[in-house]
Amino acid sequence: MINVIKTEIPGVVIIEPKIFGDERGYFFESWSQKDFDEQVRPIKFVQDNESKSSYGVLRGLHFQKGKYAQSKLVRVVKGRVLDVAVDIRKNSPTFGKYVSVELTEDNHRQFFIPRGFAHGFVVLSETAVFQYKCDNLYAPQEEGALAWDDPEIGIDWGVPADKVILSAKDKEHPTLKASTELFDYNIDYYAK
Repeated sequence: MINVIKTEIPGVVIIEPKIFGDERGYFFESWSQKDFDEQVRPIKFVQDNESKSSYGVLRGLHFQKGKYAQSKLVRVVKGRVLDVAVDIRKNSPTFGKYVSVELTEDNHRQFFIPRGFAHGFVVLSETAVFQYKCDNLYAPQEEGALAWDDPEIGIDWGVPADKVILSAKDKEHPTLKASTELFDYNIDYYAK
């Protein structure tokens, strides 16, 4: 059983599991195909990934283009992160807007990012272990990304800029305005 929390951007949702706890600890279902299909959208995840990062590591804002677009269902199993989804669908009423959510090992929340969005996260704790499901296989030749610090998007990452740790690649991404690799709101990227 899950509780689905809608955000300001349709399709981007926060998921809270029903947690059963007692003096021994806790139990919850971290994934149910049936619940997800009925309450969020029908989907078939094909790949699970995990990363471990230290405080200030920022990964993003990433996406895959065209027919390689990915939905992601993300969660934290250790530590705390700020997770962000940015609408990069031209002609969308929420184009350039973002939703952020704090995911922690204690709140057990998950965040669903549909196709057509850039995704990134920053680690707020000493370390964090981050897991995510993808509904399309990774295609390195179809990577796209945006600048994490694009002033027009204006994400408050919750970490001082001088403490942000980026990969060499993540230091070089274009702003949303300069990007030529965006999605179109009028195309269904889930259509086969």
